[in-house]
Amino acid sequence: MASMIPYDRYARALSSWPFGSFDDFFAPLATTDGDLAFKMNVEDAGDSYVVTAELPGVKKEDVDVELNEGRLSISVDKKESDEEKGKNYLHKETSEWSATRGVYLKDAATTGITGKLEGGVLTVNVPKQSEKANVTKVSID
Repeated sequence: MASMIPYDRYARALSSWPFGSFDDFFAPLATTDGDLAFKMNVEDAGDSYVVTAELPGVKKEDVDVELNEGRLSISVDKKESDEEKGKNYLHKETSEWSATRGVYLKDAATTGITGKLEGGVLTVNVPKQSEKANVTKVSID
């Protein structure tokens, strides 16, 4: 099968090195099938934290956001739809995938947390509070 990595004369020269194929050795770092974690930003907005995550092509039903003892976790479990399963692809880089990212927010409140998924970007607003947070599920609009 042909490599999806663009032609590089140095990579071609290294393809016969002792550890096997150059592509096989670096495959975990250069995957294109969604195995890698999504990008996430955390902003301290003074009285709250604003967490944004890039989730293109993901529906809100596929996203789970949870705050547990100050740790905000965003989990995505994207499933392939039934209507795509009947197609005859020659090459396909989109598939079912899942990923989880988390960040510790030391003074996060357990109430007033909001989440919104719009245009492939998830935005979670977590108010600050001096008390420690307990487990809280966040609903996404």
